[in-house]
Amino acid sequence: MLKYIQDGYSEDTISLLLPETPEYKQRFSANQTRQKAGLSVLTPAEYLSLESSYRQLMSAAGLPVGFYDSPSDFTSWIAGDVSPTEVAQRVKTATDLVNSADQATKDYFQRYYSHGDMVAYALDQSKAAPLIAQQAAAAAVGGAATKQGINVGIGTIEDLAKQGITANQAQTGFGFIASEQPNANKLASIYGQPSLSTEDLISETFGSDSAVGEKRKNLASQERATFNGSSAAGKTSLNRETAGQI
Repeated sequence: MLKYIQDGYSEDTISLLLPETPEYKQRFSANQTRQKAGLSVLTPAEYLSLESSYRQLMSAAGLPVGFYDSPSDFTSWIAGDVSPTEVAQRVKTATDLVNSADQATKDYFQRYYSHGDMVAYALDQSKAAPLIAQQAAAAAVGGAATKQGINVGIGTIEDLAKQGITANQAQTGFGFIASEQPNANKLASIYGQPSLSTEDLISETFGSDSAVGEKRKNLASQERATFNGSSAAGKTSLNRETAGQI
């Protein structure tokens, strides 16, 4: 535009030439799609006003930074003639979906992330994936741990989610850990062995850590051997007493 002014073009001429520049077409790219679809071409003021309305809706919903906050984010909506009212309805639908999620998952998610993150994921999973999908997966895994009364740090939970552990797998795995850890540590204390931490059992359960599994099995074997030895001694003693009485 500066070049047109420097070249002495009138305002009317500039307004005719400007829409043909690559910069203008890129900035208001949705207009090209609208025109092909038989929709009206928006003026720059109308275009910018729509973007502003979308942005305000996203901000009011608490969506995270990086999600629908640049001009390119709104191109498909403008091209498709999606009104701010329709966007508002989509946000409401996404919010309702988030609010109906499993309580343990919601609690865990909100402990480390934001409600806006959850809405962003529900609103547009394909776009939110780089920002939110991993958090949503981690929340599901963390929720499963919480249900079993197991407190695990967010780093471990996110690592499990990155491994592809699903909510159902987490539920089963943490159920095993919850039932196994007290007995394993009781035996470790009895036989003077280091206790098995939650992280140890997570490594065994979800990562197939053979060393942890072997240690747990050895403790169980010691317990069986001790129990069987006590039983055998009891039987021998009983037989001796019986024999002596006879």
